Amino acid sequence: MQVIFLVMEEEIEKCITLLKEGKVILYPTDTVWGIGCDATCEEAITRIYNIKRRNEKKSMIILLDSMQRLPMYVKNIPLIAWDLLSHVTRPTTFIYPSACNLPDKLIHEDGTIAIRIVQQEFCRQVIKGLGKPIISTSANIAGEPTPQTFDHISQDVIRQMDYVVSPVQSTSMEFKPSRLIKFLDDYNFTIIRD
Repeated sequence: MQVIFLVMEEEIEKCITLLKEGKVILYPTDTVWGIGCDATCEEAITRIYNIKRRNEKKSMIILLDSMQRLPMYVKNIPLIAWDLLSHVTRPTTFIYPSACNLPDKLIHEDGTIAIRIVQQEFCRQVIKGLGKPIISTSANIAGEPTPQTFDHISQDVIRQMDYVVSPVQSTSMEFKPSRLIKFLDDYNFTIIRD
């Protein structure tokens, strides 16, 4: 167990260093494996769109390590958000109105941003060490099925990464995308994906 812990610490430090340099990584999240970068680095974000061959009008999810960081990236957090966030027991991505302090490419044309507070320790430590949110988008080419495990990720995607985290760091048992909820106003929301 201690060997895995040491490897985890080394992996976390390696990811933080590379993300600070504007690199793109393949890493385990609290759901499926993700392609990620510093969510404030436009050059790295563009690379991810190119790797996935994804339409740049389609925004991507960002991950945060704690609720306390939300006000840095959302101007007006709906009142109900705090209550829902404190009761979340499974990976859930919330779509917030009035995104701020993020590159335009990440913000939907209606001004919203999709954010998930990660509960998986590896991701939390990487984000905490970086001090910024990271991108989380499934490790596949746009339109292709989401890989259920590391072994299902195409070599084409893997070859384009600056770094691939060891599969031993993956603790997800879900292997499916997160629940997706959109806030409509201070008191109402709609479930887009359950």
